[in-house]
Amino acid sequence: MRHEVGSRKQKAQNIAEYIIYMYQMEDLVRSYQGNPDEIKQYVVEKYPVSEKEKAEISDWYLSLLDQMNVEQILEKGHLKELHQLVGELAKIHWNLLKSDGTYFEAYSKVKPLIIDAVMQAEGKDLGNEIQICLNGIYGLLLCRLLGKKSLMNS
Repeated sequence: MRHEVGSRKQKAQNIAEYIIYMYQMEDLVRSYQGNPDEIKQYVVEKYPVSEKEKAEISDWYLSLLDQMNVEQILEKGHLKELHQLVGELAKIHWNLLKSDGTYFEAYSKVKPLIIDAVMQAEGKDLGNEIQICLNGIYGLLLCRLLGKKSLMNS
């Protein structure tokens, strides 16, 4: 319950951070090939909490694993819920572009980077601009975790 409550609180306070967090959790489950015993042993058992809390955390991970299996994304992809949230953020983004001059000005500064990402994809569909930005943030996070300065240096 503790893990689930934390992710729900994060979702309510910072939706982009929640999406990135859930991308990490999907990749964590994938790193153990969806093996529930390994997830319990190598992930859940490392939490410095009571056995009751470990059971709740384990239930959360197993629920995530079940959802990933149902949605057939154990190898790649993201949960439908996350796609829907990205779509909602994109709608907000498009509305702000039309209605908020300060937002539009900030967007204008990053638009060349978004275009650059699209060009580097060489025709691969990266999704909407919000998805492109989230992918960039997640990629940067992964680079930092791996001790790399950027994807260009990998």
